Amino acid sequence: MTEPDWLDEREQRAWRGYLALNTEVQRRVARQLLRETGLTGAEYAVLVSLSEAPGGRLRVFQLRHAAEWEKTRLTHQITRMVARGLVAREPCPDDPRGAFVVLTEAGWEAVTAAAPRHVAHVRHWFFDALKPEQVDALIDISRSVLTRLPEADRAMGEPCSQSIAAEAEACGPDPAGAIEACTALGGLSEMSEIPEPCPPCGNDDGGDR
Repeated sequence: MTEPDWLDEREQRAWRGYLALNTEVQRRVARQLLRETGLTGAEYAVLVSLSEAPGGRLRVFQLRHAAEWEKTRLTHQITRMVARGLVAREPCPDDPRGAFVVLTEAGWEAVTAAAPRHVAHVRHWFFDALKPEQVDALIDISRSVLTRLPEADRAMGEPCSQSIAAEAEACGPDPAGAIEACTALGGLSEMSEIPEPCPPCGNDDGGDR
């Protein structure tokens, strides 16, 4: 059996530091947002995606691709948000099995009120600790890893995520856009590209619609 290619001490420190950074910052941002707005991190992420979509609506499978959540998890999340009046389900006229998730007026008011607080929390717990050159380094690191992921997936025989190319492009040369995309701290990346549905209301994978 081939000897595992163990991480050396420096690599372990980098990897464990990245995991701790991701967990601790996200936990604080989500906790404070919940205290101040009553929105969970997952609710906020769904609302952001809908607020940026044309007409404030997306197909269920589009949200699932953007979130990279399991079908059951997203279904339960949407059900809870419908009960709170934050989103609504609407049928797709050209697909009897399909449905749209639509941002309600209450959902729009909630995300509009929460967004300034969220960005303030991200700045407080993340960017205020970094020097400008460290932000540039983070952009470069994110772009390098995300760009390589499709090739690494193929080497492992894994299907590529549809969001990888968009995320890598978002971390590309425009620093302002990259900062937002590479540091979105929540269930959904706030700058994720949403896959286009098959016309007119088609599903791309035959799963939950």
